[in-house]
Amino acid sequence: MNTKQFHRRVWAIVLLLALMVTGMGATLYDLQINNGDNYLKQTQKKIAETQSVPAARGNLYDRNGQVLVSNRVIYQVSLDVGLMDKDERRDRNEILLTLFQAARTEGVEWTDNLPITKTAPFRFTTDDPYYVVSQDEDGNEVKTLTRLGRLAVKLGWVDDPTKEPEAETESAPAKEPGLLDKLKSLLKGGTSADTPKKSKEPKPLLEAEALLGKMCESFSIKGEGAVDRKKAAKNGETVPDLNIGDMSKTDARALAGVLYELNLRSQDIYTAAEYVFADHVDIDFISRVKEQDLTGVVIEATTVRQYHTKYAAHLLGRVAQMDRNEWEYYKTVDEDGDGVPDYQMNNVVGKEGAELAFESLLRGRPGTRTVERNTKGKIVAQDWKREPEPGANVVLTLDIGLQGYVENLLADAVPKLESEETEGAACVVLDVKGADVLAAASYPTFDLANYAAELAEKAEDPLKPFLNRALSGLYPPGSTFKMLTAIAGLEEEIITPTTQIRDEGQYNYYGPNGPKCWIFRQYGSKHGLVNVTRAIEVSCNYFMFDVGRQLGIDKLVDYASRFGLGEKTGIELSENPGVMASPAYTESHGGTWYQGNVLSVAIGQESSQFTPLQLANYIATLVNGGTRNAVHLLKEVKSSDFSQVLQSYEPQVLDTIEIQDQNLNAVKAGMLALTTNNNAVKQHFQSLPFQAGAKTGSAQVSGQNESNAVFVCFAPYDDPEIAVAIAVEHGGSGSELAGIAADVLRYYFSSQETREEIPVENTLIR
Repeated sequence: MNTKQFHRRVWAIVLLLALMVTGMGATLYDLQINNGDNYLKQTQKKIAETQSVPAARGNLYDRNGQVLVSNRVIYQVSLDVGLMDKDERRDRNEILLTLFQAARTEGVEWTDNLPITKTAPFRFTTDDPYYVVSQDEDGNEVKTLTRLGRLAVKLGWVDDPTKEPEAETESAPAKEPGLLDKLKSLLKGGTSADTPKKSKEPKPLLEAEALLGKMCESFSIKGEGAVDRKKAAKNGETVPDLNIGDMSKTDARALAGVLYELNLRSQDIYTAAEYVFADHVDIDFISRVKEQDLTGVVIEATTVRQYHTKYAAHLLGRVAQMDRNEWEYYKTVDEDGDGVPDYQMNNVVGKEGAELAFESLLRGRPGTRTVERNTKGKIVAQDWKREPEPGANVVLTLDIGLQGYVENLLADAVPKLESEETEGAACVVLDVKGADVLAAASYPTFDLANYAAELAEKAEDPLKPFLNRALSGLYPPGSTFKMLTAIAGLEEEIITPTTQIRDEGQYNYYGPNGPKCWIFRQYGSKHGLVNVTRAIEVSCNYFMFDVGRQLGIDKLVDYASRFGLGEKTGIELSENPGVMASPAYTESHGGTWYQGNVLSVAIGQESSQFTPLQLANYIATLVNGGTRNAVHLLKEVKSSDFSQVLQSYEPQVLDTIEIQDQNLNAVKAGMLALTTNNNAVKQHFQSLPFQAGAKTGSAQVSGQNESNAVFVCFAPYDDPEIAVAIAVEHGGSGSELAGIAADVLRYYFSSQETREEIPVENTLIR
């Protein structure tokens, strides 16, 4: 090969390489310089999407291993409008309309709370669409915007109807206008004179169709042939309120409803929940949506609570997405101390009952993952930074069989009581030795599995089915308080078990016209000489008047506190502390305390009001010898796979009352005599295969003909195991509740013989 030819080849190769390098450089320049920012944003968007993945919530079990609440998987549909707007094939409205068609075909209901009817002629579905009127503490009228009202004001559809219109005022004196100002004024058709200015008239509140038209304009909802409003105004043409062209009114309303929901959240008006288009969707709907390949329509699996019992609704509670106030607390929770909050906005949390009380145990540890999506929003890759850890399983002290029996018993028996004024009722069953809640029934009740429907139906029910009367209902104890007065008198040596006091019918120590014993008031009779045992059996007011007077109010308040009356019981759920009558309480409410008021306090009257839970624990404390334990609903906590017991409840002693055996026996004997000698009570208790002690109580309620009825009891008499407290609003005499109490005792002890503990996973069967 000659030199000349060799050089030509070398230069050809060099030229080829130069062209290649130049092309590569141009390509790199285009990628890095011309489009670098765009590609960088896309890349960062894909990589930076980090998701918090909630852990499976732990289950709730009763003391015998019966599952009460668990989880089940459902599929839900959510929307990403941002992705819809980037779809080059179809616009947002077309995607949503296709989704609506799929939902209608498969009979799927979607979330739409816009208070306008879904079909023409359009009208509001509420009388107060923009604002509601209430009264403050001073009785002044207060107007509060609804969610629709807040959005309408924020987006300029209407002026704020809750604000008073500004008075018409002249503008402040202006400085002498210059030549340029005068020229501008003349060009606008005005004058250079300084004329008074009036405040702008507030926009009127729109009717439903006019408001819907405003929404369609703001949300760009229209079809072909929609009129250009500005051009029409110039030409003096009339434009309809609902200016949507050839789009059907039904479709326009459907689009407005969904975009209304999304705007409530994007405008920070409703942050209590992330918008879910539809949940509990089936495979037919999912398949139809997948076939349509709808950008921004996300179908994901999630879990919801499944209830395996219709009982204990007040105790179990519910879960829902957190609201704004809850978020202020939960965003600070970081139990593992890694600097990352354990909760994200819109996480599901316990709202009431055990779900709230044991939230930290049940929720588990959320996971974290990064996901990469394509332009249609579909996940194409994911990387787990931390996998979610399921929540623990919480075992409650509750006996669901007993709970269900008591609820059914109240529902059947309360309406059949002789009183025609009966309203709500409650029954609590406690373990005497440990203050375990075995049952706590409130009547009427509701169904947790259908909470939304129940709330809509029963929210205005005067019987208040959502009130947990067992823990929050307040009832005067009536004569059930007399055992406390007796114990205090005995322990303070005011009386002895053999001390006798003659019932004179009317107690006139503080002057004539003193309070009367019930038997004297009703029948003109007297109990004669009675000791403490007999006084409890026949419920002698006169005896307790005298003991209470000698004790004084301070001693009665002290013993009540030690027995837990008028104080919280320690249960993990929300409860009412109740009220123990005292001079301080009376005076704090503008009343005057008189020395003779102590007589009413001694028999459970005056202003004393306690919860059935407090009454049950009072009886448990009494018959176990004076140890007041904290009431509790938690029995133990097990790991998600049941391989470990993570926590077992340790009894907590809140107070101890030193009760001498002879004093306790004297009081218990009076309670036994009630069930063996009093005919009204005896007829229900004599068929039980064991003995029990009990006490009736009734207290007049202002404005009612019938008293509240209260009944407390314990069994077995020789070795107390459970304590029961029942209260019925306007139930009349406490003796009428004896049948309910006897049935509860009968069920509890008979079911013990046949009950088998249900084994759970990874539990050794012996």
